[in-house]
Amino acid sequence: MTDRLASCRCGQLRAMVGGDPVRVSVCHCLACQKRTGSALSAQARWEKLCVQVEGQSKIWVRTADSGQQTTYHFCPECGSTVHYSGGNFPELIAIPLGALDDPYFECIDHSVWERRKHEWIELLGENIQHRD
Repeated sequence: MTDRLASCRCGQLRAMVGGDPVRVSVCHCLACQKRTGSALSAQARWEKLCVQVEGQSKIWVRTADSGQQTTYHFCPECGSTVHYSGGNFPELIAIPLGALDDPYFECIDHSVWERRKHEWIELLGENIQHRD
């Protein structure tokens, strides 16, 4: 069991997670690329009971084409997204790997929206589930 701390850039909004995540994934969809300002998003998900949040956040709710909603919590001071929930996994809380003080995991479990993956990205690992 590992405890991890996630925080925004200014440190005002924090999330402490206990135990191991139930899923570590990357997403290549255009919405995640816009959210991160990068070629993909990388996140770990924990059961809600394993996450404690401290500090103030603003929220933004995104409704996908499927009608599913995801609620993003970000720092009102520095704008960093620290956690989000909803979408395909309403019972879990996702934390962007970059928000974690220790963002290193042995390997991801899932890579999704690969039809949007940039050609120069190569994901290595034997047990990664790839989805278009």
